[in-house]
Amino acid sequence: MTINILAKTGNRDLRVFASALDGQVYHFRDKNGLECDAVVHLRNGKFGLIEIKLGGDQLIEQGATTLKTLAAKIDTDKMKAPSFLMVLTATGKFAYRRADGVYVVPIGCLKD
Repeated sequence: MTINILAKTGNRDLRVFASALDGQVYHFRDKNGLECDAVVHLRNGKFGLIEIKLGGDQLIEQGATTLKTLAAKIDTDKMKAPSFLMVLTATGKFAYRRADGVYVVPIGCLKD
């Protein structure tokens, strides 16, 4: 249940921020079952991939791995590469960028 609440809250917050930037939020799943919890797509064609996780190193790592796998499958001859990859978490006091470029952002940081 906690995961559903975080996912609903995270998606709602992402929709509010995307709307303010004239964008939309989508869910993605390919034919092989690879999925992304949220794709923030802006009108100018830029987009970011977001996985929503409760937190903890193992879950953050799982989310980052999924994002990097999905990003690697994008045919950049046909569309732009993602502008960012982000794991949205329920815990933590600050956002940071990992060495692999994936952002880890606590949901509380979205309000600021």
